[in-house]
Amino acid sequence: MNIIVVGLNHKTAPVEIREKLSFQPDLLEEAHKRLLKTPGVTEGMILSTCNRVEVYSCINDIESGIMEVKGFLSAFHGLPLERFEEHLFVCSAEDALRHLFRVAASLDSMVVGEPQILGQLKDAYQTSCKNKAAGVILNKLLHRAFSTAKRVRTETKIASSAVSISYAAVELAKKIFGSLEGKVVMLVGAGEMCELAAKHFINSGIKDIYVTNRTFERAEKLAEEFKGTPVNFNEFQHTLHKVDIVLSSTGATHYIIKPADVTEALKARKQKPMFFIDIAVPRDIDPKVNDIDNVYLYDIDDMQGVIEANVKGRSKEAEKAEEIIAEELMVFIHWLKTLDLTPTIVGIKERGEDIRRKELEKALAHLNGLSPEQIKVLESLTSAIVNKLIHHPVVALKTHAKGHYRDMYLEVARNMFDLADKEKEEPEEALEE
Repeated sequence: MNIIVVGLNHKTAPVEIREKLSFQPDLLEEAHKRLLKTPGVTEGMILSTCNRVEVYSCINDIESGIMEVKGFLSAFHGLPLERFEEHLFVCSAEDALRHLFRVAASLDSMVVGEPQILGQLKDAYQTSCKNKAAGVILNKLLHRAFSTAKRVRTETKIASSAVSISYAAVELAKKIFGSLEGKVVMLVGAGEMCELAAKHFINSGIKDIYVTNRTFERAEKLAEEFKGTPVNFNEFQHTLHKVDIVLSSTGATHYIIKPADVTEALKARKQKPMFFIDIAVPRDIDPKVNDIDNVYLYDIDDMQGVIEANVKGRSKEAEKAEEIIAEELMVFIHWLKTLDLTPTIVGIKERGEDIRRKELEKALAHLNGLSPEQIKVLESLTSAIVNKLIHHPVVALKTHAKGHYRDMYLEVARNMFDLADKEKEEPEEALEE
């Protein structure tokens, strides 16, 4: 069994590519079903955030499995593979495991140390479990990734000065306007990103905040928290002329702010500058808005420059985190290798029991008049002999499971006990770490 990751992220693909391959929450159930129907895929999980789309799969053959998962992405999104293949990255075996651990520990994030990715990864895992796409291997792998992330956060200071995307957006606004004193902000969306942005805006001197959201009650709640004004989502475009800064982060699948909306707002503002921050994936604001005079539009990829300065100050903590990941990785790899042992050991025990039972039946056929107690003694005797005979081979297999000759020992054992052609059974339980 092999583990692979096929995906793209903020390092390999611009937002205009990422948004085309993002999975909307209401489509994840169908996506997992189709992933499991992909030839060679036995387990799977889809992680889709504003900065990454990654498909984790357990497969039989690495080379064919990679092509099948690429084909799954292409077919599900109705997008020819040649349109995005150059932006994909592929990891397999140990590299795939290390990538997941780094993602969980927020070492692969645009904002190193940010806490959101761990929550997003847990949500992705729960969705996979809910859709019966996570099995023995992914269950163990994800729990190990979560515990690794916890170690990184408690044993290093990687998150002590983490800069959020929302913080970076506010810093960009400061660069545009110089000072945010007296400026008016509109938040389009009322999720975690917008809530964090609201706090940073308030701390930077913003007094007036408008909040709009598809669910008006949520907009009212967030507006009340920051003493702002809720706006009906179906009419928020008519309020744009009142604000200097618009930060948008919704789950819309199409542009909700278009050039005509901004042009109309600018007329009412007498061409007074406006600053738009689009941190949604897919994007909320039509990129053509940036072509309008006196308008500044930034998307999530533009946050990178602000964030990089923060990352430089955490190199030592990142090194400590990488060491923790290396330790945890070896523990999981050892467990993964023992999976091959389970069906072999079960097979050896079953072979011994099968021989014992048949030979005992033959012997009992020639021994008439034995009492139940005597038969019981023979049962115990033959069982003890078989168990003692197979004890050392089983111990030797467990001992050498983590060595360089693991495959050789397994092959020899399967041939010696005539298990080579026996179809492998699903491991009933994981061996102790």
